[in-house]
Parts: sequence; structure tokens; C-alpha cells
Amino acid sequence: MSAKKAVIVGYDAVSPLGTDMATQWERALRGESGVGNLTRFALADNFPVNIAGEVDDIDTADYPFLSARQLALWPSPIFKYAMLVVHRALEKSGIVITPQIAPRVATTFSSAVGGQDAVLNADRRMIAENKLPPPYANPNSCINMVGGKISILTRATGPITATVTACATGATSIIIGAMMLEQGRADVALCGAVDFAIVEPIVAGFATMNGAYQIKPDHPDQPPGRASRPFSVDRRGFVVSEGAGSIIIATEEFAKAHGLDYQIEIAGWGMTSDAFHFVAPNFKTVTRCIAEAIDNAGISSHDIAAVNAHAASTKVGDKVEYDALKIVFGDNMPPVTANKSLIGHAMGASSAIESIFAMEGMLGGWVPPTINYTPDPELTLDCVPDRTQMTEIRCRIPVIRWLICTLGEQIGHLGLKILICNLSSVLCLLSSGH
Repeated sequence: MSAKKAVIVGYDAVSPLGTDMATQWERALRGESGVGNLTRFALADNFPVNIAGEVDDIDTADYPFLSARQLALWPSPIFKYAMLVVHRALEKSGIVITPQIAPRVATTFSSAVGGQDAVLNADRRMIAENKLPPPYANPNSCINMVGGKISILTRATGPITATVTACATGATSIIIGAMMLEQGRADVALCGAVDFAIVEPIVAGFATMNGAYQIKPDHPDQPPGRASRPFSVDRRGFVVSEGAGSIIIATEEFAKAHGLDYQIEIAGWGMTSDAFHFVAPNFKTVTRCIAEAIDNAGISSHDIAAVNAHAASTKVGDKVEYDALKIVFGDNMPPVTANKSLIGHAMGASSAIESIFAMEGMLGGWVPPTINYTPDPELTLDCVPDRTQMTEIRCRIPVIRWLICTLGEQIGHLGLKILICNLSSVLCLLSSGH
């Protein structure tokens, strides 16, 4: 059985830059930060973090497909974000999931952190009020229920999975969806990831791991929008954020048969395990993962016009990623942009959102800037630091092949035409010229 080609037919996201795609992309191109003061919970005087990338409140009017009862029973933001982006992505795709095609529609949607807010709220209720959790507390916390609710919402009855691969979760979901299509197990896959990590134990935990950007008494305060600074010499940790991204893929055969518009295809992917450390990336396997993804796509590194880096703004992670890219590209490294400078680190949703930003950039021919960048002499690369100073030629490059890197816990992905790379798993997307 020959493998079936998987194409992108719709996508949508919510992020700290906005709750609709047009606003997010416009702000990204302007180099605006979505990072601000942390407001999700009250901060104790000794709490180590005071900034975050928060998604604006979404009006219930944006959910005409959900009843007031459903919104009340599923209050965790992971469900509200996920169901909204999938609903909108499906609308954009033009796919109507009828009973006839429902068994051929897969759901590969997941989360890295899940609904920890539901667990925390249930715990507080038990302690403060001596009351048992409400019956929907556990379902609101379950990662598998994100895909489950999407399946219920859309009536998709094909294969379903919720694979968790840390920051690479969104890209992994795309790869698994593509595998299902390539193997003939589905005609359509609802892919993506969502995360709502801005809860006290998660944020504080990242701070004690020395991963998250945090308050330092010996450092003067800076505006929150300056905190996330990937590849910069003064980088000092990622900014915890939230959001969701949904990517709808279909076999090319299905897309043509149903008159669906598409311009990007998934050309290939690869996966490696770091087998090294629970957080720190392994240079050798990261390098191999990128190289294997490019090889799997049937192209060379010279064919790639831009790189969308994982670049979380950590000392070790950014350096390893740069070193790996340097080995793969040599002296011909294309422009590198780091979306986390704009939106912070949305955990498992980051690779989904950043894949979508790469698709936007590819289709429009624009590379969004890496803001807050101060050159690091150890990392010699073009970070597209100031879009306002870029010439039309530099800014409007033909991004037919775009490498997207996103480090996950032993996972990475790469894409061609968006070369989407998750540095432990790699997914390749390619503009089809359709």
C-alpha cells in the first residue's frame, strides 16, 4: 500500500498575542510582545515569578456551538481553548463531518500539563470547605479528555490518541495524525495541543528548576515584554504562557475529492530520543533529529529558507539548539526566528502555535522578528531582530521550506515548506503549489 500524502486544510490558534489569527499574526509581524504581569492568581510576596503570557478572556459569544451547561461543566481553560480552535479550524477547512465520513476522521489532540487548575481547585475546596470535588473535577484535569471532548463536539469517530511529549506535544500530534493518513487509517485528522500552565505549583516548580524567568533582587526590573529573549546574551529563562493550536490535515485525495483548498503538505518527519536528561537536551540526538527530518523530506539543508526555532530563552537549551543548527547548516544558516520572544513558552501548545505561525509566514512570505535580542558572541546567527529595519527583500523571502524547531522532552519535529522541527521529533511540511 503506497503512503498517502497529508495536506494542511485548516488551522487556528489562541495565544498571548490574541484570540483570533489575524490579530495574532499582525502583532507578531509588528514585533509586539504578549507577555505581561501575572494575573491568574494572587502573588505572595515571596513568589518567584511575576510575569506570564496570558490569553485574553474569550467571550462566551464565541462559543455558539456549546450550551451554557457545557461551558459550566468544563470550566478548565484547556477545554475552552481547544474546542474553540478546533471549531474555527474546521470551519476554515470547509470540512463538514457527516455520519458517512466520521469513522474516517481521527483526533490527535493533546496537552503537556493538562487541567492542573481543576486539581488545584478541587484540593482547595476539600481543605477550605471540607467538601468533595464536583463530579467533573477529574475529567477537567485529564489530558485524554481534551481529544475526547473534541471528538464528542465534532462527532469524529475515527482513531483517537492523546500523546504527551512535553513541549513537542503539538508537533507530535501532527506527526501521529499524518501517520494515520499515510497508512490509510483515516482521511482527516484533527491535530493540535493546548496548555494552561499558569497555576501556582507549575509556575513555581519551573522556577525552582531554574527554567522559568524569575525575579532577581540584584537585577533591575524590566518591562514584562522584555523578559523572553531567546538567543540573547542576557537570556535567563522562559516565560510561562498558555494557548492552543489546531491543525486540520487530510489526505490529498480527500481534499481534491471534496474541493478543499490547500497549499501546504507534510513532506516527512523523524523522531529521536535524547536518552540523556529529564530537561537538558542532547546535542547529538538533536542534531540527528534535524538531519533525519530533512533527509526524510527528500531535500537538503540548502533548500530551507528560514528557521523557526524552539529557543525557549534558556542558557543551555538555546546554545544546544544553535550548535545543532550550525552542524546541519554550516555557514549557510538561513534567518532564524524565535516565536517565544513574542508569546513566551506555552508548553505542549507551543509547537502547535509555532507551527501555525510558520504556516502563516510561509503563505505570506514574511518572517516575524525575534524581539528583545542582544547578540551573544557564542551564537552567530541572523535572528531577524528588528523587522522595522529590514529591507523588503530580507523580510519578504520565499519561505517555501521553513524549518521549525521545538525542543520537547526527548522529542522534536521538523517541517518542510515549513520544515517543522521539534528537536527530538521532526515533522516536515511542504508548500504544494496547489
